[in-house]
Amino acid sequence: MKPEHIQELQSSETARKRLAKVIAMRCFRNTKLEDFHTGQFPSSEAGDHSDVQVVSPFGTIPWNSLSRLSDAEMKTLMADVVDRCSQFLTELLTSDRGDELIEQLKERDLVPELE
Repeated sequence: MKPEHIQELQSSETARKRLAKVIAMRCFRNTKLEDFHTGQFPSSEAGDHSDVQVVSPFGTIPWNSLSRLSDAEMKTLMADVVDRCSQFLTELLTSDRGDELIEQLKERDLVPELE
């Protein structure tokens, strides 16, 4: 990455926010998180899920007390995210694509749907 692009990120809050959104999209979206996110999500008449329960062989668990990811799933997710972050940082800091990305971020928000 060129020094002027590092300076741009240091001096421009807008560029930093836009970069953060690109990082979120590239490193978190479309990861194993999407696999865990698939499936049916319960409806709640109360609106806060206090009326939703999960029935297990060992008893009933209130939805708001339920862990949504197992330890194994969390480990898988974190390994995927770390790998994607590493790939992204390598691209950002060691290739011309990183400089191109910063130039694009100066001009426009590449992920406007994330607010």
